[in-house]
Amino acid sequence: MLSQRGLRSPRLRNVSLSSQRRLLNHFITHPAEPIPPPPSSTPNTFTLAVKDNIATTSPDLPTTCASGILSKSYKSPIEATIITQLRMRGAVITGKTNLDEFGMGSHSIYSHYGPVSQDDISETSAGGSSGGSAVAVANGEVELALGTDTGGSVRLPAAYTGIVGYKPSYGMISRYGVIPYANSLDTVGFLSRKINPIKDLIVGERGLWKEHDSNDPTSLTVAARKRCAAQRKGYHGQGQSSELKGLKFGIPLEYNIAELDPTIRDAWAAAAKKLQDAGARIVPVSLPTTKHALAAYYVIAPAEASSNLAKYDGIRYGVRDTDASSDASAGGVLYASTRGKGFGEEVKRRILLGSYTLSSEAMDNYFIKAQRVRRLVRRDFNRVFALENPLQERETFELSDLPEGVEMEDKWGPEEVDFLLCPTAPTMAPKLKEVMEQQPVDAYMNDVFTVPASLAGLPAISVPMKVTPEGAAGLQLIGQYWDDARLLDVADAVVTELKL
Repeated sequence: MLSQRGLRSPRLRNVSLSSQRRLLNHFITHPAEPIPPPPSSTPNTFTLAVKDNIATTSPDLPTTCASGILSKSYKSPIEATIITQLRMRGAVITGKTNLDEFGMGSHSIYSHYGPVSQDDISETSAGGSSGGSAVAVANGEVELALGTDTGGSVRLPAAYTGIVGYKPSYGMISRYGVIPYANSLDTVGFLSRKINPIKDLIVGERGLWKEHDSNDPTSLTVAARKRCAAQRKGYHGQGQSSELKGLKFGIPLEYNIAELDPTIRDAWAAAAKKLQDAGARIVPVSLPTTKHALAAYYVIAPAEASSNLAKYDGIRYGVRDTDASSDASAGGVLYASTRGKGFGEEVKRRILLGSYTLSSEAMDNYFIKAQRVRRLVRRDFNRVFALENPLQERETFELSDLPEGVEMEDKWGPEEVDFLLCPTAPTMAPKLKEVMEQQPVDAYMNDVFTVPASLAGLPAISVPMKVTPEGAAGLQLIGQYWDDARLLDVADAVVTELKL
């Protein structure tokens, strides 16, 4: 049954669910009974929650994107490829989870169905936009949950709720059936309490990394997948070592920002020290374009969103506003009233921002420059990783660009690393009351450590990191493109070493 739109208090949102679920508000819909996998699936089953911007065809599970414009009407004619793939692997779907409307937000508060809280006492933010999926996993209601990660929307909720959040390399997992926010950034992500369930799905015997989807033009072809995997370890059953000894972890100097919570900075340093004691090498690295990455993201993503959301007009998609005497009365535009009432404030804000940056007077100064910054962000990553990006030519550092503190390995440049190690978010999970009093730009700062990997299309994973006796934050590992198999293995070793 679809949850009814509640009152302003987050405690009064979801009248159709249990008492705890009503308080946390992390599910939007539940089927009458969990949806079992098809008879032809594998015998081993697992419970799965699905973020409500991923299409499902069950009549009990409409796809709403947590938006008023889709809340009553949309029944998807197709099932997302990732849903089909997981059901064939034994997924039992338990429900669709709450999110920021169309995935636009960092705290899961911009939902037609009300904000998500990770607890029912202090009402702490669950992060966003995949906050509902993260809470379902953290509470032990499901073994695995799907989210989407555009600029950190899987990793940030994972950090806030103390679980694992993984964003694959762009193009590895099909986006067919995922309602788009920003096509060049959107990635299906996975949330779990442990790394192994995710690792089994991605690189196990029936690994998802092998499967190309012809319905998704951004899905890598079979030939490209084989070529990328041939340059990596862990995709063909090679014995993967869980030892950290000899691995090089880069510490990005530019991530030590003034806004970083001192307790998280200390925990980051302590984690690096433990890895060093285990035999890993800790190497300072420079990603000079990082300081421009967040601004570039908030130009590119809203620009793509403004185009993607143009279809929701009450004619082709969405609920038409029938209260007004004439929908055309709002400025003489046929669908103005429908879009004005159907979209939430944050979505309208990003549509306006994106429409402006794509306008003829602003495109050169904003959108084109943001795309140039994106290319530089990708170049920075390629320069610091020891592995080459299989889709791009190798570039070396201009030595004049190197900041102080980065040592030269030889005359060709600084030392290269296997993975980057950094916090997932600059702060601990805030209270919902504090978030709702922030300006939108303040909330955007939460994405500062997650956005760069998204702009470059790199795999990244957030694992819990003990910060205080009462709470945890997220420790993020970023790998080179298509190095997902080794990233998952090393992340598992890091969790073991840090005793998380």
